[in-house]
Amino acid sequence: MSHLIPTFFQTNGLTRQTRSNRVHPPNTHTHNLKMLLDRLNRIISALRQLLSLLLSHLRSNPVNTAMSATTDADGITHRTIAANGITLHIAEKGTGAPILFIHGFPELWYSWRHQILALSSLGYRSIAPDMRGYGGTDAPREAREYTYGHVVGDLIAVLDELGVEEKVFVVGHDWGAAVAWWLCLFRPDRVKALVNLSVAFTPRKKGRRPVEALRGAYGDEYYMCRFQVPGEIEAEIEEAGGANKVLRKFFAYRHPGPLYLPKGTLEETIPLPEWLTEQDFAYYCKEFERTGFTGGLNYYRVLNLNWETTAPWTGAQVQVPVKFIVGDLDLTYAMPGVKDYIHKAGMKKDVPFLQEVVILEGVGHFLQQEKPDEISKHIHDFFKSF
Repeated sequence: MSHLIPTFFQTNGLTRQTRSNRVHPPNTHTHNLKMLLDRLNRIISALRQLLSLLLSHLRSNPVNTAMSATTDADGITHRTIAANGITLHIAEKGTGAPILFIHGFPELWYSWRHQILALSSLGYRSIAPDMRGYGGTDAPREAREYTYGHVVGDLIAVLDELGVEEKVFVVGHDWGAAVAWWLCLFRPDRVKALVNLSVAFTPRKKGRRPVEALRGAYGDEYYMCRFQVPGEIEAEIEEAGGANKVLRKFFAYRHPGPLYLPKGTLEETIPLPEWLTEQDFAYYCKEFERTGFTGGLNYYRVLNLNWETTAPWTGAQVQVPVKFIVGDLDLTYAMPGVKDYIHKAGMKKDVPFLQEVVILEGVGHFLQQEKPDEISKHIHDFFKSF
């Protein structure tokens, strides 16, 4: 396009003349003003013609702002889209009623690989983004850019960019479950029904901030408390050998109790759980070695900020149909008060359309990967009624 500009100005008499050809007008004020106005008119006319030429060129050669899609060996389509001020990676497969899958920490869209294939084969459109801070999605450095408002905004923008106008089914796990609860609180008009895994609804409570409450209950070595200082745990991860060690620590954890991370414990080499193949684990390692963990850790670093900014929703109820599933070996199920809240009508009060609670025996935290067929069936059995 740039080659058009010199030629254009030459043909319109607007190039600089040489000293030998320059004509010196009479040195009068009136003549000089007339010459100046004439030249300005010629410039304006030339710019108009140039603008018309540029517009014609752009119409003939439109700029492609959408990233090209690729399809992997499983038939899952991957694309990158701009939404809510960041760029997000989306994995997608199937047609039909859309299901939005929301992953947690330390995970990726890949955590839903089994469900994407299973549900798409049953007539659903499976949509699984890498959440803000993870994988192929942008990772803003500032923790304050990871509030519920930001990440729910990302999901709404993704649905809009994908042209999804109808209400969607939603499935969340871990931090993805927490985000899914707030998606339902913020935008119940966009959600048809929800299946949430592992993390029960936590109503906003007046009083102590979440981080201080966690420190009071578990101490400074509790994993959520250890994540609070930016850069500190990241440096320990790097010193311990990178993503391989810390991912093993989380994926292999099956104790129904608090997870503590004293300094030095990340250096331990822990065997992979049976449900995670070396090939699948390698995918996680590759992505987290490339991106680091700061994006995912920032979700924990805004616990207090989320508490502050969601004050208007104190006492609000989740007004969509819900099915909740958790493993009895899940550390979240063993947190003080959680079992009573789930089973003694507390959760039903805050989630009045809670239709089913499923406790999977002998199953840990990453249940959609540990029991993929069972979880896919639970999801389908619930959504098909709508």
